[in-house]
Amino acid sequence: MVKKINSNSQLPSSISIPISRTAKPSSEFYSIFSKEEVLGIIHALEVRREIPLKYSYKGRGAKIWDSFYLKYIISRWYRLSNLEVDLLRENFEYINDAAHCEKVNVVDVGSGNLYPVKEFIHRLNELGRLNKYIALDISEELLDLSRKNFKKWFPLIEFVSYTIDIENSCLPKMPGENQVGIEPDYTKIILHLGVTIGNHQNRNAVLKNFRDSMEKNDLLVFTNETGVNSKWNGKVRGGCNYHAEQVYEWIKNKLGIRGEDCELVRKYDLETDSVVANIKFRHKYTINFNFMGIDKNIAICEGEEITIWRHHKYEIPELLQEIERAGLQLVHYSTNKYVTHVMAICRRTY
Repeated sequence: MVKKINSNSQLPSSISIPISRTAKPSSEFYSIFSKEEVLGIIHALEVRREIPLKYSYKGRGAKIWDSFYLKYIISRWYRLSNLEVDLLRENFEYINDAAHCEKVNVVDVGSGNLYPVKEFIHRLNELGRLNKYIALDISEELLDLSRKNFKKWFPLIEFVSYTIDIENSCLPKMPGENQVGIEPDYTKIILHLGVTIGNHQNRNAVLKNFRDSMEKNDLLVFTNETGVNSKWNGKVRGGCNYHAEQVYEWIKNKLGIRGEDCELVRKYDLETDSVVANIKFRHKYTINFNFMGIDKNIAICEGEEITIWRHHKYEIPELLQEIERAGLQLVHYSTNKYVTHVMAICRRTY
């Protein structure tokens, strides 16, 4: 005999009903990002389940990054110097000698707050070699910070800035570049510091964009961590600690995700051979993007993870392979005394 269930009866307590939530990005989120960038975020979420780290440097994210970096630039009793400053100092003579033209333009890609290059710029200027400084960044807020600091430290040197996403664009052309039969009267020293190369989702595209932006005398100088990513011991420090935590809070706030509905998970990711920080969802979620004709829902399952921070370390042979694959030549490199970080100096191959 079939038992009828009264419409007012409650379901047995043993049956769990999945909780589904909807998140709607805030008006501030849409004020920070262009329509093209919102579409880029949607695409990355759909295809890779990722919110690219590069977008976290915009808006208040610029202040978050500046506060994080200042923790590592200021000397402490347990840390008397900064790795970036030390590596630039140790390689200054090589870079100065390798820049063949009398004058140089320093092109700082991901300029941030300028602290790592302050001493480098000062030394070039003292030698009478600096023509101009060009700051490039995806974040207009960080470019404003760059300009403020540069004008305070070097009021007589020309400062130029451009907003650029180096994963999707080559460097902007400077006056006199690519004129047929005329070689530029300066060398570009392109800096990409802050171990940023390891944060990019598409490192090969970034290196190729650098290569396609370079003349034969130009130099590309970048830094990164060295080591085997899969040997990560699970201890969070540096960017994986403070910066990832702040990015996590920033994204939750801007996308409208409730704190109790997710958690921050840091781990080694085999597919990308990187250490990542992910948002792990405790419930089924829908993120609704509604902006300037965009109306898109991204469905996320309970237990699913979205990457919001990543870093890839290099072993030297792998670094050499990626450089050569991009059409660049490694002409010099050096590591810090603990061999945890490397500075690579490259030219374009023809």
